[in-house]
Amino acid sequence: MATCDDVRENVKKYYGSRLESSGDLQTSAASCAMPRSVPRSVTEALNLVHPEVTKRFFGCGLPFPAKLEGCRVLDLGSGSGRDCYAFSKLVGPSGHVTGIDMTEELITLSRQYIGYHQQKFGYKEPNITFVQGYMEKLGEAGIQSDSMDVVLSNCVICLCPDKKAVLQQAYNVLKEGGELFFSDMYASKVVPDHMKQDPVLWGEGMGGSLFWQDLISLAHSVGFSTPHLVSASQIVVHNSELKAKAGDISYASSTYRLFKLPKGPVKSEATVTYKGTVADFPDQLDFDSSHCFKKDVAVEVDGEMAAILQSSRFFPDFKIQTLDKPQSKSESTPQCCHLNPFLLADKLGSCVKQCSKTNK
Repeated sequence: MATCDDVRENVKKYYGSRLESSGDLQTSAASCAMPRSVPRSVTEALNLVHPEVTKRFFGCGLPFPAKLEGCRVLDLGSGSGRDCYAFSKLVGPSGHVTGIDMTEELITLSRQYIGYHQQKFGYKEPNITFVQGYMEKLGEAGIQSDSMDVVLSNCVICLCPDKKAVLQQAYNVLKEGGELFFSDMYASKVVPDHMKQDPVLWGEGMGGSLFWQDLISLAHSVGFSTPHLVSASQIVVHNSELKAKAGDISYASSTYRLFKLPKGPVKSEATVTYKGTVADFPDQLDFDSSHCFKKDVAVEVDGEMAAILQSSRFFPDFKIQTLDKPQSKSESTPQCCHLNPFLLADKLGSCVKQCSKTNK
């Protein structure tokens, strides 16, 4: 049975030296889970990232939530730094971005371009730091508790053997009202142990993918809100050998957002009205795949969503009127179907087919 340290060493080798670019991956994961429309600010920020940094990008989505200006952001498994540098632009000079990765080669690569992006963005001082360390041990890496507004991650939690530890650490470093917004690979059923022992399956994210329903219980167990599904795409496995090993397990690339809510009394339902004040979203704010808030249109939301809007950075952007009816226990235990990434991917017809360089 491989230990956590064995798994980490295999991942370091796989991404540190074996893979030269995302084109070397054996799945379409690096092309999936993109939102239906990408805000202009995000596109512009990504276009400013140095090509060498983008070349070594291995993510599976576009985990860029709205309203990042001035935020303290932590990127788990920052890799070459592509997302971090885009976040650096989006948080602005008053914000700060920290990227953490365990792979020395990728941390070295990402640090080389700090000055380049500082100059490109016109900042007097750099607003980005890269730290080598483990996302299951953020405290040991110098990340303080209750210090981050947003924790982000792009297709790396599936590479970690102890996912509960990752979620717990993310929860600990977030401020109250903060959120974990991340893209990752998910399996349509529980991945059997023999697949977890295959280093290539693990390196591709297939061996370590969480059964999507398990994310819900895992999130609750560490204190997070119920996950909110933002986007999803089916993942295509190019390599016939890996496809055979996966058998009847399907994979999806999905983005979820989870919030660290205040501990308190029973949450009450509310009527909320979006003010149209979030940059890039003057007419409507697509909060997740189930909640689209149109400007000046009042909608009733459940107690947990009301608590999210009241305690998070989105509070100034909504008029919130609490209703005099606490959320019942049955209502506070949501049905799972709207959180199923495979159903959402099918609904959107979202699937990217891209051949890798090693399996044309």
